[in-house]
Amino acid sequence: MEFSNRYIVFFAIALCLVAALGVSSAAVALRPMQASNRQLFKQQNVLLASGVLAAGEVASPEEVEAAFANIKEVVIDRQTGELLNDDPTTVDPIRLAKRDESSEETPAEHSGTQVKRLSNKLLAYEVNVPGHEGIVLPIHGDGLWSTLYGFLALTPDGKTVQGITFYEHLETPGLGGEVDNPAWKAQWPGKVALDENGVPQVEVVKSGMATNPDTQVDGISGATITSRGVGNMVQLWLSDVGYGPYLATKR
Repeated sequence: MEFSNRYIVFFAIALCLVAALGVSSAAVALRPMQASNRQLFKQQNVLLASGVLAAGEVASPEEVEAAFANIKEVVIDRQTGELLNDDPTTVDPIRLAKRDESSEETPAEHSGTQVKRLSNKLLAYEVNVPGHEGIVLPIHGDGLWSTLYGFLALTPDGKTVQGITFYEHLETPGLGGEVDNPAWKAQWPGKVALDENGVPQVEVVKSGMATNPDTQVDGISGATITSRGVGNMVQLWLSDVGYGPYLATKR
């Protein structure tokens, strides 16, 4: 059977439209599930950072939900440290930082993070899981190839590091990607985060150069820029222009 060129063209267009409609419908239908999975993944990383989950452990959605019954997500006024009454699910500091009216420029002394602007509203997790009480702070900043997104966990008074984890980045596997290595992350618990005056103390130094076990973390061998990026972002978010005012309320 032979078909005219017009028939073939119209048939191809119709087939493309049907396929596009199907893909679009699937994307819309799956959007709530994707959002739920992203939220679950972030919550698991909060549990990893705070030590509720051991390194490499994966919790079921039911276990995560049970743990989060003892975790309160709060919205913070970055400049005053006061808790706000906003619904945390409606606050996205990354998006707010892109708007002039809801953010301010990052001070020049923290330019190494490549974080251009700071949202006026921040999120934090206040953990009351028995045996793992503390505070988990979302942090981000640039490494070598990408922006790293993660969580820094502190003791309830904000003075000591409990753990750190990264849930999104594009650093080189085997080099900068070692920020995910449990052996490297195991250096962080117990480090002094802030002194009595709220000045950040914990720092990442060049691999093999750590001399103060209380405050210094050995950088990743062969990944100097990524290591420096992690150190820069931790300094930023612990400072007075980051979570400093909020952490002052915990001391």
